Amino acid sequence: MSKSLNDIYDKLINALYLKYKHIIKRVTSQYRGNRIIKVRIIFLDNSFLDIFWSSSGKYSLHWERRHIDNTLYRYDNAPHWKDIPTFPKHFHNGSEDNVTISNLPDNPFEAIMQFLDFIAHMLMKK
Repeated sequence: MSKSLNDIYDKLINALYLKYKHIIKRVTSQYRGNRIIKVRIIFLDNSFLDIFWSSSGKYSLHWERRHIDNTLYRYDNAPHWKDIPTFPKHFHNGSEDNVTISNLPDNPFEAIMQFLDFIAHMLMKK
């Protein structure tokens, strides 16, 4: 992970508490050495978002809700859905098998914030 990705994670963690504090229970970071390799956001309903974005460009934004209502939502770019027009980028919409195009921006910070807007909207509906 590059220094710039650590900066993005730091900026993200600061922004979380400003914009999304009404839905967040806590935020934890997983480190390898002095580098953040993953951030976990636990929401008030005990669902959680795992954020992984590597310097190589691989990413996964995984919102886990299976223990609540048997759903999950994940944006990632693992190259295994070749029939999706935005390959390798794709979105798991509610389940592992319901895979659609990804509309995430390429900028990591913007992508994460866009997904958090989606999550906040979904949580406010419940």
